[in-house]
Amino acid sequence: MSEKAILSYAKLWKLMIDKNINKTQLKEMAHISTNAVAKMSKNEPVSLITLSKVCYVMDCGIGDIIEISFEGFINSGGKSNESKEIL
Repeated sequence: MSEKAILSYAKLWKLMIDKNINKTQLKEMAHISTNAVAKMSKNEPVSLITLSKVCYVMDCGIGDIIEISFEGFINSGGKSNESKEIL
């Protein structure tokens, strides 16, 4: 059986709410493109450089902003509707 990788940026959006930062502010603070923010909003893959910039601005690790799971495995949040198939 072929497993499929699933991305979720739900942790990022929660962290942004906790730090009172909106998407426009994140884009400006991290010097990332509007396209990168849009991709993350749709749970699509972005570059590791983009994720690194976001982590730097948010003062966190990569595991604090993105969750990767695999089809056929139980998502720790149980929210498959918040994930996007990438493979």
